[in-house]
Amino acid sequence: MAENLFIPETTSRQELYESLVPQIEALVEGEDDFVANLANIAAALKQTFDFFWVGFYLRKNNQLVLGPFQGPIACTRIDFNKGVCGHAYTTQQTVLVPDVDAFPGHIACSSASRSEIVLPAFDVNQEVFLVLDVDSDQLDDFHEEDRQGLEQIMRIIEKLARTNY
Repeated sequence: MAENLFIPETTSRQELYESLVPQIEALVEGEDDFVANLANIAAALKQTFDFFWVGFYLRKNNQLVLGPFQGPIACTRIDFNKGVCGHAYTTQQTVLVPDVDAFPGHIACSSASRSEIVLPAFDVNQEVFLVLDVDSDQLDDFHEEDRQGLEQIMRIIEKLARTNY
């Protein structure tokens, strides 16, 4: 297990993701506790990018329930048809929101959140079993390089889930 993150001195998010993805792979290698791995992934994302909030919501019964996260306290439960997380869950697609105030039905867990990206993860049956929610306190903070980098991380999580969840 890796004990330290190497964060390159760059402002290029693409370069940061290129550095982070293999480090996350090393971080979770050999660890079979799925929740511990999610916690470390959330911490690695927060540490690397200093996002306002990074966390996971896991499908439990008929809701998304708060899992490991980094940042201020958060909404504990989200219905599948509510907010950005619910939208990503039901559409089974990454949702990038440049201005959360303009997103119909946005759930304001924190008024400091200004933009958001939410990505679904799929189980072996191709059903969404969790979403990764990343919030920024800046408008229009997420772009295509974030989508691509975070989707690589979601593939790692899906692989972990097949063996440890």
